[in-house]
Amino acid sequence: MKREISILINKSEITAGTRGSSLGPEAIMAAARKSSNDYFSKYSISYVDEFNFMLDHEVINPYCKRIDTFFKVIESVSGKVRDIVLEGGFPIVISADHGSAAGTIAGIKSSNPDKRLGVVWIDAHADLHTPYTTPSGNMHGMPLAIALNEDNKEESINSLSDKAKCVWDELKSVGYDGVKIKPEDLVFVGVRDTEKQEDALINRLNIKNHSVFNIREKGIDFILNEINNQLNECDMIYVSFDVDSMDPEQVSYGTGTPVSGGLRVEEAEFILSGLVKNEKVVCIEFVEVNPCLDNKKNKMAEVTFDLLKQTTLKLSED
Repeated sequence: MKREISILINKSEITAGTRGSSLGPEAIMAAARKSSNDYFSKYSISYVDEFNFMLDHEVINPYCKRIDTFFKVIESVSGKVRDIVLEGGFPIVISADHGSAAGTIAGIKSSNPDKRLGVVWIDAHADLHTPYTTPSGNMHGMPLAIALNEDNKEESINSLSDKAKCVWDELKSVGYDGVKIKPEDLVFVGVRDTEKQEDALINRLNIKNHSVFNIREKGIDFILNEINNQLNECDMIYVSFDVDSMDPEQVSYGTGTPVSGGLRVEEAEFILSGLVKNEKVVCIEFVEVNPCLDNKKNKMAEVTFDLLKQTTLKLSED
């Protein structure tokens, strides 16, 4: 089924622990221009409200850094994604940091609140921390906890101020008040770097992870079939692709939190192309390209553009 694609650019790096991912979307555009590809002239492009100037201000809440500004970012992402979906479009979101995904999920859910939403999370990290469990306070490690409406207080290591608790609870309600995705409707692909607080939550909620080892042992077709079977009862599916899901030795270190032992580029391409064949997929997001950290010039952005281009071709097929 051919989708009506609309590009949404989010340059916010408010939730990242390192600087530079705000340049990621432009680096991907530069990669397209370098190859003389007119991809970004073919589709409608809109932009999320950006508040990166707040990175120059003092951090008030150490366990949920810049949460007030992040709230504004999530509201902007959520509203724009919702509008694209309601207008019959297919949003391809190109974001700086992975905190954006909390807004994307909220927007999809708010567009069809009575429909069941599944999420395929392709990432080196589980991003299941909360302000109660985070060792860093960086909120790009929390988008799935927000979507699950989860505090994970059972694994608490931090004490929050009353103000931080209040804003965190409000944050979880942006777009849709309550659980946006059920644990059984969340599937990890390539997750391999987690903290014990996240591991405890994964075990408690029985969240499925298809490791890189299992992908190679069983084959991509088998894994895709497993994912589709797991999410069969969902009405809508969102695919979130963090470039750190890929092996930095093969690609580059042009991302904030690279982890060895990741997917090969061709594996990522086959997985993404296979996933979007499912007509229930309503949105895909690419995140965490950081050209400031790239040890091979703009290699990460170039690889990401190739993945974006090939995935869009599959989406555009009749």
